[in-house]
This record gives sequence, structure tokens and C-alpha cells, in this order.
Amino acid sequence: MKVAFYTLGCKVNQYETEAMQKLFDAAGYEISSEIETADIIVVNTCTVTSLSSQKSRQIIRRAARANENVVLVVVGCYAQNQPEEISKIEGVDIIIGTAERTKIVELVAQVLKNRNEKILTVSKVENISEFEELPHAPHRTRAFLKIEDGCNNFCSYCIIPFVRGRVRSRSLESIRAECLQLKNSGYKEIVLTGIHIGAYGKDFHDGTNLVDAVKTVLETANPARLRLGSIESTEMTDELINLMKNDSRICNHVHLPLQSGSDEILKLMHRPYTTKNFSELTARLVAEIPNISIGTDLIVGFPKETEENFSETVEFIKSQPFSKIHVFPFSLREGTVAAGMKNQVEAQTKKIRTNRALEISAEKEKSFAEKLIGQTVEIIAETEENGLIDGLTKNYVRVYVPANENIKLGEFVTVKVEKIFRNGVLANTRD
Repeated sequence: MKVAFYTLGCKVNQYETEAMQKLFDAAGYEISSEIETADIIVVNTCTVTSLSSQKSRQIIRRAARANENVVLVVVGCYAQNQPEEISKIEGVDIIIGTAERTKIVELVAQVLKNRNEKILTVSKVENISEFEELPHAPHRTRAFLKIEDGCNNFCSYCIIPFVRGRVRSRSLESIRAECLQLKNSGYKEIVLTGIHIGAYGKDFHDGTNLVDAVKTVLETANPARLRLGSIESTEMTDELINLMKNDSRICNHVHLPLQSGSDEILKLMHRPYTTKNFSELTARLVAEIPNISIGTDLIVGFPKETEENFSETVEFIKSQPFSKIHVFPFSLREGTVAAGMKNQVEAQTKKIRTNRALEISAEKEKSFAEKLIGQTVEIIAETEENGLIDGLTKNYVRVYVPANENIKLGEFVTVKVEKIFRNGVLANTRD
């Protein structure tokens, strides 16, 4: 039987989709990319914003219409947050939250035996205390490695701790075991991912931290590249920065969520730093790690954000050495502190502020990429489409190069950058 997946949201969701595909593959199912001809459809959902929830609902309904006999499974963050809402959508057979994904094949088999059965498997996140071990087989040229789940921060705007639960770290032994598989499979780049990777090890209460996980990956898998996922600025420790400086396998690229350039708004967001703290860190990173790229996240239109607050944010992000800014208009999530705040910002104002921040992001991205023009860089060839192969530099610039028979996907290729192109640069292979 054929199983198709549709994945929304973050790299953690992508990792978990690949793990569920591995479970189905091991049970003899065929993994398909075509929803219309699938016998089983799994929708891995997201709920980080109201738009994410809306998109999840749209995909669920589209999947239900694809084939009236399909077994439809809805899993993930939106399923955890709104199982009753999903259960009202006609055609949904199984709902699984952010735990118990290991049971997905068993639950599908149960429904196949009794097509009238509907299954709801959503545990309370406060009862989830262990990292869920999932067998994993990456399907990309870069391998995601999930080392942690959950978040303890409870920022005033964020629903994620309520749907993912508190921090649960993966054991170093388990990380080591998957790294051996990745090494044997020949992966040249590993990306550490999780909901809050900077908090790795805190639940062990024995001093284990993110640096221990990074060292374990480097020692076991020995990848040509190790890339860190999003990490809080307060968790960029001296030990981690020194490791990045001294081990050339660690990519000179970090993603540090800022969220606001106004100290007043940061306080309302329950963010544990000031703009001064943040700028001191970015200045240090630029000074100590050559050609580092620094990405960030920004929320605009947070409740009580005045024009003065937004102007402070604009001036701050202009001053920062960002290579990319992911901009999000504030999205009200029921159950969070921010949802009950007064002085919510109007939608049109949020749209205007979002566009202004995106303009600055585009300028920053172009300016950073322009530094590569005329430079020789190395990429791992990722995908090929319409005669172009693309891949990322170590410091996270997307490079496009004309395809030829000498370039193999998943392999390193050395190219010379010629000009700005699409969302990155265009290059050619060296003569």
C-alpha cells in the first residue's frame, strides 16, 4: 500500500516526517509523493501561527478530498493543540499529537481492519517526560539530526511549549548511534535540530549541555560540515563560541532569534536579554569567526508596540550584521499571555511594519551575498531543476550553478561566484 506525506512547519517536523516514513517503509509500505493515488495520507501539521493552523486545515481537507477511501492521519503540533477541531473535519481517521508517533503504523493497521473506527491519540504534554526515539533515514543531501524536543521558555507570544511540552533531551548514546548510521551513509553535512537546542541536557541535571552533543557528533560522524539549528543568544556560551572558532567542521553560520529591537517590547515578550546584550554578542561573533552569517527572527506588531517601539526595532536591525531576517506579524495564539494583552495592533499596521522589515532583510541578504562575488566557494550539490544545481555555502548563501555531468548531487563542488541571482548567487565551476 502507498503512503504519502505532507509536511508543514519547521526542520523538526521534516525530521519527524522522515522518521515516520522509515517506520512505514520497515513495515512494507511504499512511500509515495503523490497524494492523489495514496492509500494512506499523513499530514504533519504546524500551529506556530494562526496562518500555520489555517494552512494545516486546508491541507487536511485537500487530503480528505483526494480519495474517499484513503486513511487520513493528522499528526503534530496542530493536532496536539486542536484535536477536537480536527475531529470535526470529515474524512480524518487518526489524530496523533506530538508524542506516540512510534505507534503510527500500528494505528493505521487498526483502521484498515475496521474502516469505521476513528482513533484519537493525544497525550497531555505535561505528562511527556522522555525524548521520543524514532528510527530515522534522511532523504536529503543534508541530514537533520534531532537532539531535543520541547521548550521551557514560555515566551508570552508562543504556543510551542503548550504543544511540545518541556525540554526532553536525547541521550548522548542515542545521538552517537544515529551518527554512526549517518557516517556509514556518507552524509557530508549534519544539521542539529530541535525545538530549543540551546537547552540540550538541562533535563539531565548532570551538567551535560549542547557542547557535549556537538562534540559527540563531531567525534562519531566526523562530518565535513556540522550546522547548528536556531539557538537563543543567551545560550551562545564561551565554550560553544570557542568550539566554533577552533573546529573548521562547524559552519560559520548561526540563527539567533531577536524577536524585537525594542527593550520595552522584549520585556513584554518575556525575552531574557536586552538589545545591548544581543548586539555585544553579534559584535563578538563577527570579530572572532571569519565571514560568519547571522540570521534572525523578528515579530512585528506585538501588543502595545508603538510607532516609537517599531522605529527602535528598525534602527536596531539596521545596525546588526544580519544576513537574513525572517519577519512575522504577531499572531494571537489562544492560551498565551500575549493573547490577553490590551492594545492589540491593527492588521493593516502589522502589514505595513512587516513590509518595512522585509525590505531591510532583502537589503541585508543582498549585501551579504555580494561579498561572495568573484570568490571561489564550496557547496554541497543539493537539488537539480531546469538545468541548474543549487547548494549552500558553509555560511548559508544559496548558490546556483549550471548543471553538468561532473556535478553529482550530495557531493562537494567548487565554484566561482559571478553575480546576485534569485535568493542567492549564480556561479560557474572552475576551469
